[in-house]
Amino acid sequence: MRKTVILAVVAALGAGLLAGCAEDSDEPAGGSSKGGGDAKGKTTITVGVFGAFGLKEAGLYDEYMKLNKNIVIEQTSIERNENYYPQLLTHLGTGSGLADIQAIEVNNIAEITATQADKLVDLGKAEGVSKDSFLPWKWAQATTKDGKTVGLGTDIGPQGICYRKDLFAKAGLPTDREAVGKLWAGDWNKYLAAGKQFKAKAPKGTAFVDSATGVMNAILGSSAERFYDANGAIIYKTNPAVKEAWDVSASFATEGLTGKLQQFTPAWDQGYANGTFATVSCPAWMLGYIQDKAGAAGKDKWDVAPAPKPSNWGGSFLVVPDAGRNKTEAAKLAAWLTAPEQQAKLFEKRGSFPSASAAYALPAVSGAEHEYFAGAPIGEIFSKAAEGIPVTIVGPKDLVIAQNLGDIGMLQVDQKGKSSKEGWDAAVKAIDNALDQ
Repeated sequence: MRKTVILAVVAALGAGLLAGCAEDSDEPAGGSSKGGGDAKGKTTITVGVFGAFGLKEAGLYDEYMKLNKNIVIEQTSIERNENYYPQLLTHLGTGSGLADIQAIEVNNIAEITATQADKLVDLGKAEGVSKDSFLPWKWAQATTKDGKTVGLGTDIGPQGICYRKDLFAKAGLPTDREAVGKLWAGDWNKYLAAGKQFKAKAPKGTAFVDSATGVMNAILGSSAERFYDANGAIIYKTNPAVKEAWDVSASFATEGLTGKLQQFTPAWDQGYANGTFATVSCPAWMLGYIQDKAGAAGKDKWDVAPAPKPSNWGGSFLVVPDAGRNKTEAAKLAAWLTAPEQQAKLFEKRGSFPSASAAYALPAVSGAEHEYFAGAPIGEIFSKAAEGIPVTIVGPKDLVIAQNLGDIGMLQVDQKGKSSKEGWDAAVKAIDNALDQ
């Protein structure tokens, strides 16, 4: 019997588009270390995160403190990563105001690894850390060229395609998840072709996908090279992988296959509630979000199939600043929090998919099904996707480039009827301005 899990909404999302429930604070990026102990002689380890990061909510801190009676863990959270991260850079620069452990969002890890490695502990050498436990591409993202590993991965965002079985049936498409996956296996253009099939008999008032930008981000997440090359040069303007992602996604818009929605807006949420689109590219952490927004009426109507190609959206890391006063104990805690067993618990309780591949054989992952999504074997689906994700080159301004490609460029094509070229030109202009080029 498989273990059924109901995934909660995970707020520490990859692109920082959602941000949890904590209030913004004037506290520095995580607060400052307590100097080693309190009145009872215990060592206080501070952890600085953004949003509802999940470690505390999953009960992992409490478990660690029960196992280590001499340790007290205190967490501070700043709601949005765009507020958290600049403060963190400032405190790394001054060497003060830092927590013993700091969280890093995946879109910032390249900049941290390239520019702040000398201010961080080498966690690859920490007690209890095994490189072989992690996905190679995740380990590589936080490892410098000379082999120093500054961050340990907490989670990743392997993607599937979430789809409405009822809308597929009405449009004459298969509804069995294996058959659905075969519609587009291996090629994002086949996903486009399936959209055209859907449109031919689509129920009135429905679209095949939510947004062209969502499709583009999913395609980009399946590419090893996107915005930067291995030498750190910005190549998005000339990279064939980006061109393909743009062209295929723009075709979704120009062929009338999208709901013309912008993700993480009230209109997008309403689209789930009203069942107005049939598919969405969905990382593991998004399943709880869909369940929340689609509500009871969507139960068993949604299912999950593999994406055309393995793709990633999201994930975070833990780092230990060298300026901390409890570096040894902090490194031990970071190692424990990111060990396969704890990552499996985080997945079971919060929906954060493990970056430690050694967790995939554990029952909490391998046997995971999602009751809301017609009992989909999400452990199997997302594990297979995770293991196929390429080692993606992550650059320091990935987030800036991605946001402008989507929110400035593709959104104009999708919502305002601009041509593919007009949207691309607008995006490039915005990116050049943002990067001072």
